[in-house]
Amino acid sequence: MTSAQTIVVFEHEKYYFTEEQKRIKLDEALEKYYGDYSPFFKLIRGGVKFNQHVGVLKVGKTTIEVLPKADGNDKDTWRQLLIDMIKTVWGFDIKVSSSADLKLKSNSILDLYFELYTKELEYLLHRGLIKRYNKKEGNLYALKGALQFSKHISQNLVHQERFYVKYSNYDINHKVHCILYKALKLINQTNNRPDLKSRIGALLLNFPEMNDLKITESTFDNIVYDRKNLHYEKALQIAKLLLLNYHPDVSKGRDHVLALMFDMNRLWEQFVYVVLKRELKVTDFKVRSQVSKEFWRSETGTKSRMKPDIVLESRDNTIVLDTKWKNLYDGGPSSEDLRQMYAYHHYYKASKTALIYPGEEEKLIKGKYSPIHGDSNISDNTCGIAFISTHTDVVVWKKNIVSFIKENFLKDILKNEFDNTGSHT
Repeated sequence: MTSAQTIVVFEHEKYYFTEEQKRIKLDEALEKYYGDYSPFFKLIRGGVKFNQHVGVLKVGKTTIEVLPKADGNDKDTWRQLLIDMIKTVWGFDIKVSSSADLKLKSNSILDLYFELYTKELEYLLHRGLIKRYNKKEGNLYALKGALQFSKHISQNLVHQERFYVKYSNYDINHKVHCILYKALKLINQTNNRPDLKSRIGALLLNFPEMNDLKITESTFDNIVYDRKNLHYEKALQIAKLLLLNYHPDVSKGRDHVLALMFDMNRLWEQFVYVVLKRELKVTDFKVRSQVSKEFWRSETGTKSRMKPDIVLESRDNTIVLDTKWKNLYDGGPSSEDLRQMYAYHHYYKASKTALIYPGEEEKLIKGKYSPIHGDSNISDNTCGIAFISTHTDVVVWKKNIVSFIKENFLKDILKNEFDNTGSHT
């Protein structure tokens, strides 16, 4: 039997298979996954090259962790930073009950989600599973609900004591619990952590067996949250992530793939946005994400829209920030990015714009656009290049992001608005 193994790489890194990995056909499994589903890597001779997606790929018993890389920190440091970023974006630092904080001691992204899901189901079982009305049909010995005449005739011609009916039943065997039960069986199948094994086993014993349900994106879209089931939302979010990213190997039944991968560009954007939104509540600035505006329309009705990553709005000022997860060397920003920021100036009437990059030190390089029509004066339209350094402690990292934005983009605006109004909240 092949023992479990873990491969750890950085984003954009090349990885070449060992002879042992070729023997267990890891290369064939990844090649099949690459051909069947949206790839997070590309195939190269003797190995794979990963792209900007980070997270974890579990192929059979092999776990491949892909970590972000923006400075000289080692893999252990970046693993923890990635976990902390995901926890921040998803809001996993909330309480699961009135008395206990959600405390995670995870060594990988996969451990994070299995630990979270286990805790959420333990909490739901402790609180008590809710009941719902759900429609059922079948043969009963008593007339209940609506008689399904055609099926009743075909199935009960010689069983006149039975009735084929469709009826409503008020119990715990409904769609939401079917989803949670299916995700529970999935983590039981893929978990390698001994300390979680007994807890997952206890959940399987205590969670009632549910009907099997075919899971698609629409399965989750159709769930309506109300006062009665709102506490299920976190568990269902994790179940959705697990179930929609699980690809069973139907041919061999051996190399199942679970892919929990995140586009690092999007994760960086969401991380900065969530941090600013939480911490700038005490200022006059509102923090908004992906504020869409139309900037072109054809005579046939075809439209094109622009959507900056983060917009900071006060009474009289707008600041537009676009996050870029990449190392920026001497070449500077791309012309395409700078043209995009120039458009934001006009369409959002922004007083300031900036491209936000990760960096090894914090600094802001100010820049102004050249004038139109050959005017020798520098225009008032600016676009800064901001570098925010990472930190091994995510709490310090968050504070650095907020203080950097306040100092370099909000300080003079807030002071002017305070001077004009005589008050500041």
